Amino acid sequence: MASYMDYTSPSTQYTFDVNKSPLFIKDNQNYINVLGIKQLNTLENVSLLDIYLSTNNVVEPHYHQNAAELVYCISGSATVSILNPFTKQILNYTITPGQVANVPQGWWHYEVAAVDNTHLLAIFNAPTPEVILGSDILKFTPANIMSHTYCLDENQWKQVTAPVKPSTYIGPYKDCNKQKENIPTQNVHQQPQNIPLYPQTPYTPQYQRYW
Repeated sequence: MASYMDYTSPSTQYTFDVNKSPLFIKDNQNYINVLGIKQLNTLENVSLLDIYLSTNNVVEPHYHQNAAELVYCISGSATVSILNPFTKQILNYTITPGQVANVPQGWWHYEVAAVDNTHLLAIFNAPTPEVILGSDILKFTPANIMSHTYCLDENQWKQVTAPVKPSTYIGPYKDCNKQKENIPTQNVHQQPQNIPLYPQTPYTPQYQRYW
């Protein structure tokens, strides 16, 4: 990657406190900090998210259209789940301190904390990783398109998706009235879940969001 940074400029930055760069805060145990080129202008083809989660909290399903993601576990434990678009299988990898899971660019994925005080570092090969969030897809795709495409009752679809909040980032919501349930964690050795193979039409986002 070519660098056009003027390293003689007094505005050149070489250090930054990621603790002062919140991306999303659910509560004091579940939040995400961000470091990209907007925060540290000497970064080139790298950026990161500093992720803190408590038990059963989920970094919502999403994908990065411009970057691969390497998830490193600092403390606690989390299951990184990835949809392989070629095999149509969900791959589940439970990682503990010192272990990583790699998510190729553009692959649908999510992370679920298995214990409290889980701390993950997500590293990207882009100066600012772009993201498409599952909550935004559910909220902003017109209900009549979803109902027509998948042979659904439009009113039922609207009712089911009404509680979805755009840009959820970490779920479930603090005001969720649904009875809490334990999410079974799966590890790398378990058989992936098979998803029936259907002809796929590439999804073209109408907008871009940034971490």
